[in-house]
Formats: sequence, C-alpha cells, structure tokens
Amino acid sequence: MYNSYDILETIQMINEEHLDIRTVTMGISLRDCASGSLEETCRKVYDKILLRAQNLVPVCEKIELEYGIPIINKRVSLTPISLLCDSVEKEDVAPLARTLEKAAKAVGINFIGGYSALVHKGFTIGDTRLVQSLPEALSTTNHVCSSINVATTRAGINMDAVAEMGRIIKKTAMATKDNDSFGCAKLVVFSNVPEDNPFMAGAFHGVGEAECAINIGVSGPGVVRAAIERAGDTCSLTEVAEIIKKTAFKITRMGQLVANLSCERLNAEFGIVDLSLAPTPAVGDSVARILEQMGIERTGGHGTTACLALLNDAVKKGGIMASSHVGGLSGAFIPVSEDMGMVEAVEKGALTLDKLEAMTAVCSVGLDMIALPGDIPAETLSAMIADEIAIGVVNNKTTAVRVIPVIGKTVGDTVSYGGLWGETPIMPYKEFSAERFIARGGRIPAPLHSQRN
Repeated sequence: MYNSYDILETIQMINEEHLDIRTVTMGISLRDCASGSLEETCRKVYDKILLRAQNLVPVCEKIELEYGIPIINKRVSLTPISLLCDSVEKEDVAPLARTLEKAAKAVGINFIGGYSALVHKGFTIGDTRLVQSLPEALSTTNHVCSSINVATTRAGINMDAVAEMGRIIKKTAMATKDNDSFGCAKLVVFSNVPEDNPFMAGAFHGVGEAECAINIGVSGPGVVRAAIERAGDTCSLTEVAEIIKKTAFKITRMGQLVANLSCERLNAEFGIVDLSLAPTPAVGDSVARILEQMGIERTGGHGTTACLALLNDAVKKGGIMASSHVGGLSGAFIPVSEDMGMVEAVEKGALTLDKLEAMTAVCSVGLDMIALPGDIPAETLSAMIADEIAIGVVNNKTTAVRVIPVIGKTVGDTVSYGGLWGETPIMPYKEFSAERFIARGGRIPAPLHSQRN
C-alpha cells in the first residue's frame, strides 16, 4: 500500500533531483530475417522492426503522462547484425545500417543498437563484413549504434580483433571529421558483453533472448547524491552504504513499474531492469558529485576508487531486492563527456586516463566517452583497448572502451556534442609506442580462474 510520504518523496526526486527512466529499450530478434539477398534481408529487417516497434514511442509517452515519470529515451536493440551478414551475396553490408536508420526514423526512436559482432574467438565472414563497414555505416547514419565484443573471461582476448578495432576507430574518426569525429561516440568495444544491456552504444539483443523483450534502464545519480547530502558528514561509510541501498531500491521499483506496464501494452516479454546510475550533463545529475559528496574533494583524487567501489556495490545490493529480473550492466557509469563533474575533474587535472582505468575495475563499463587528440596512432588506441579489456577478463566483469580521436584537435581543445553527449576537453595520452606489441596479434589466453566447470 502506498502512503503520502512515498508519493511526495518520488515527486521530489523527479522534480528536483533528476530521477528518470533513462531508457525503455525494446529488444527484437532478427534471426528470421536472414536471406541470401542483401536487398531481401534489408526488407525483412525493416518490416520486422516496424511490426514490433511501431507502438513503442506512443506507449512510453502515455505511461509518462499517466504516471508523471520521465522516460528520456525510447530505443530498439537487435540481434547482432553480423549474424545476417554471413549469408548475403555482397561484401558491402553498409546498406543494412542505412536500413536500420530508416526504420529508427519511421518508429520515432532515439537510437537503434545491434550493428554488432561477437569476435572474442575469431571472425566469421559476416563479422569481417560488418566490422569493415563500420566507418561508412556510422558516418552515413545518425541513430545507429555499434558494439564489438573482443574478449571474454572464458575465451581470453582476441588481439587480432583489438588491433583491427584501433584501425576502425581511426577510420571512423576520419569519416566523421566534419562532425568532430562523432561517429566514434556510437561505437564501443567490449569484453564480457551482456546480451540484455538497454544502454547505447552497447545494446544488442542476444541470441538467448526472447523474440521480443523490454529492458529498462533506470538512473538517478542526483537522487543518490541528495540522499547522502541530507545525511550529513557525521554518518559513517557503513551508513552511507545503507542510504545508497535504500535509495537504489526506490529507484529500481519505479523501473519495475514501467517495465510491467510497457510489457503488457507492447505484448513483449519482461527482460531486465538495469540498475546503472547513468549521468547527464545537467547540473547535479552526476556520478562524480556522489563521490565528492562522500568526502573526496575532487573526483580522481586519492580515495576515489574506494568510494566508487562502495557506490557500485550498494547500488547492486539495493536494486536487486527491488526486482527479480536485474541484468544489463547494473552499476555506476563514468562517461567523461556526459558527466559535468567528471569534465570539471579533468579540467582541474584530478582525473586522468590512468585514474579512469583504475576506477573501471570497480564499476560498470570502462573508458567511456573520452576525447583524444586526432593524431593518436591506431596502435595506441588498440593498446588502450587491450589494457581496459584485460581488466574485464581477469576480473570476470564487463568492461568497454568508447574513445573519440577528434581529427584536427589536440590537448587543450574542447569538443562539444550537445544534449546527453555533453562536452569535454581533449585528454592527453602516453605517447610511447605500442606498435610492436599490437603487431604480434594472436590471442591472450584466458586466465586460470576461467576454468570453472
């Protein structure tokens, strides 16, 4: 039974503390769309998306009006498109990306994910075709997002794929240089990628998922920060953890409500609720500000990783009690450009690539939305990916890299993408060559503790 205090508290969270449903993402299986003809495959894909997702935006908007809950993004995730590329007769599969773009516009969604490939043990013909098409696909579309999984704890790291992704990121940066290399913001490289993640750019609909499913991404860093602030500086870290757990429970219950309503009205399976705290450039809606509220003068200073570990753990513990279907990434995101507190920490010199890498060992995802000088070598990008992916493989967790080498810009410059993408200074990197390391190729074997059968 609801009481007036709970209702008023939720209203305050929405109105003053940026509480929202970050995304309702509909996952759609395209496994029945494969065809020997590229044109026929494109037609089937377009028709299937329209059939399943045509009511997604209207249903979400109606839920927003009925319950007063902001739903920021309405998205679609798809079966990894590389699985459809094996059988087509043409090498150039970029028309599939443009088909996804056309479908996204037709149903009115914000983004469509799944222009993806899973290559942690090697490339199929379809994987190769999709990866090689990425610069063109991401430069000729606005709504299409891509993810490539290059490692798992069980398989180790496919260093041939890591090397190739460094080159692909550079090519994508060049292909979108007139827009500050924005194409790279829609491309993420994963280890241990989850098949039910509702957040872009990494969302895709895994082969173990239902025909059509709804995955919810909740968010509320402003709510968590405000709760810690109200508790004051006299409470212990144990008490801070309890506050975060209780707050995460409330946030997740709202996500559970939206998930149930969406599934019923869209005739879809209930996938998961992702508990991730996803920041925005809005003032106060920042994971960095949570860490600073715990007592760190500036995010990136000593103690930051410990505070982030506490936050991530408490969010999971609180949220998992609120829903029986928790999945996706579920933790705290630290994308630099999308978090004003992170941007300020970079500008003050407190937050560096090395510190971000350390932080990713205890939170969701990894090196995310980081702008780099446009002349960074492809091999250095690959080495950066390898470092981050190794953290995921050894720690049996998801990690990812979404970096943007901004062509024509260097350290000291700033890049702005607007909206949820935010803005950020160009960050420096270590200018020591990794060319010989990347040229070796092959696979870094799985760690010993992966053998659990």
